[in-house]
Amino acid sequence: MIKFQKYIMLSVLAIIGLLTSCESNFKDVQRINSVAFSPVGRSENINLKYTDSGKVKAILVSPLMLDYSQLEYGFNEFPKGVDVTLIDNQQKNSYIKSDYAITYANTDIIDLQGNVKITSNDGKVLETDQLYYDQKNEWFYTEKYFKFTDGQGGFLEGPGIDFSKDFKIFNMQSNKGQINKVED
Repeated sequence: MIKFQKYIMLSVLAIIGLLTSCESNFKDVQRINSVAFSPVGRSENINLKYTDSGKVKAILVSPLMLDYSQLEYGFNEFPKGVDVTLIDNQQKNSYIKSDYAITYANTDIIDLQGNVKITSNDGKVLETDQLYYDQKNEWFYTEKYFKFTDGQGGFLEGPGIDFSKDFKIFNMQSNKGQINKVED
């Protein structure tokens, strides 16, 4: 009986040892297969002003920016969101706010995510969960549900929209809304 208990105890210990070594090997395999990268730069409480010909055109404020420019497809990540003020030639401000953002260096695309809200200088507001901005073409687009209000009681909403940065040209996939006629 003692030999049998000893045999069972050794068997249990062998199985535990085997499982432990498998777990260790499994973690090593996971580590090998994972893509690990770290930012080359970290900036906190940034207040970045973009100027052109001596005039401030945009102000970006964010609590945190992580710089991954060392990667083949480099990007900057704003994991705690952004507040952007755009200033036009007549010194009128429009505002962009999101909970998270990524800017891709090679494509000049900005990906805004989470409670994205754009407020134009004339009271127009667009809200969505995700919005892309093509800096080269000055064009916004999303496939997500959006709601646009014109500041005069009218609204449009639905899935998918693309539009110019000045809100003058809109393309929508499917929408519903109410447009108020402006009397002359």
